[in-house]
Amino acid sequence: MPPHDGRVIARSTVWNLVGQGLPAVVAVVAIPFLVKGLGTDRLGILMLAWSLIGYFSLFDFGLGRALTQVVSERIGRGRDDEVADIIWTATCLMTLLGLLATAAVALFSPALVGRVLKIPPNLQQETLQAFLVLATGIPFVTAYAGLRGVLEAILRFDLTNAVRVPLGILTFVGPICVLPFSHSLVPVMIVLVFARVAACAAQLILCLRTVSGLRHARWPRFRTVVPLLRFGSWMTISNVISPVMVSLDRFLIGALTSMAAVAYYSTPYEAVTKLLLVPAALVGVLFPAFSRSFVEDRARTARLFRLGVKALGVALFPLCLLAAAFAREGLTAWLGTAFADKSTLVLQLLAIGVFVNGLANVPFALIQGIGRPDVTAKLHLVELPLYLSALWWLVHLWGIVGAAAAWLARVALDSLLLFLVTHRVLKVMDAATARLLFALPLALLVLGVGTNSLSLIPKVLLVAAALSAFWALAWSWIRTGEDRVLLDGLRVLKVWSAG
Repeated sequence: MPPHDGRVIARSTVWNLVGQGLPAVVAVVAIPFLVKGLGTDRLGILMLAWSLIGYFSLFDFGLGRALTQVVSERIGRGRDDEVADIIWTATCLMTLLGLLATAAVALFSPALVGRVLKIPPNLQQETLQAFLVLATGIPFVTAYAGLRGVLEAILRFDLTNAVRVPLGILTFVGPICVLPFSHSLVPVMIVLVFARVAACAAQLILCLRTVSGLRHARWPRFRTVVPLLRFGSWMTISNVISPVMVSLDRFLIGALTSMAAVAYYSTPYEAVTKLLLVPAALVGVLFPAFSRSFVEDRARTARLFRLGVKALGVALFPLCLLAAAFAREGLTAWLGTAFADKSTLVLQLLAIGVFVNGLANVPFALIQGIGRPDVTAKLHLVELPLYLSALWWLVHLWGIVGAAAAWLARVALDSLLLFLVTHRVLKVMDAATARLLFALPLALLVLGVGTNSLSLIPKVLLVAAALSAFWALAWSWIRTGEDRVLLDGLRVLKVWSAG
């Protein structure tokens, strides 16, 4: 099927939602057992280890994403005979980088455990051993990222998530299975490393069975490394800057206000940003489709872009509106009135930002998918000092509400710049897409923040009327012309959920 087929997009997006959402549900259930079994200190170290596993992807220098883009492009150009050489060369290079990272982590772990992290003295030796065990898993993490990129390039998201789901579940269930035998972090880390080794092996087997010509091992051909490194180096800049901008607000709140304020900000942030799983699932499918269609038919790429924006608008607007309009009621039921008094406006501003940021995922994927990660990296370099300045000023001025306002302003600027760049490349901004980009965030702001003075019943009636009007408008968007593809995809989602 062509990469723009609505059924392919919908089915692959569902696979990605399952692959990312199911481990998150398991984590919610598993963490209370880990708190009881490991204690707060060991659990804190385990959470740090989970974070390190996530950041290990930085050690591939963006080559996993680069591999998806380059393989998709070669397939789109009909140069399938080059794919096996590219995959073997990239996998060897990523494994080598993983080994170098293992040596670096092993070298710096004693200083990290002994002087940088505030680890209790009685746990320092155990933590050091656990970190050294964890370091051995880095080459498998980097190789896994590259092999997953291969399957994504050929749109086999069913296979990638067939590995991702058990890996994600084992990440949280594995440590629980260790608890009847030991409360030490070392066997816990052994289980985590074993899970990565098994996932890497499973991904390799799937690639060998799926990609023609890959069963014959090849020597690395370094002439294929140049386009991968060119793409990956710019990806690395984004990979380094993005986590800084994502987590900096909480560190600054803790430095300028109090740790209690961090909790009042972080809790609604962690809750509402889970909605970004929806655009993450979709753009994971769109990225290789953009790479392939851009070299085959740019008109198809433009149609695919508009389809992605409208699909996310239809999916995210109701969720973000409910989060913004009923922020106080939800926080009160979940965490109490005192918490809701301090966090309601924060949640509302963040919900609007999630909608804007979710839409921006589509131009972000397009720009990188057509081989221009330098553009997104340069935008991040420009945005970082502006965001730092605004965040410092607004936190001083309004506390956690100021931090939420700074985050909303940053993602709004980022979204505007991404859409402008994309329109210059493809001229994709038709009238309907432009109205969507400007009208819906404004409607969220008015309906979300504007309902604060209303009691529950009038608020419910107003939100119900707004959603009814929105669905009527959305139906008029997607029932004619090229957007029938979206209807096909929605039917697939309905059949999938029913079956």
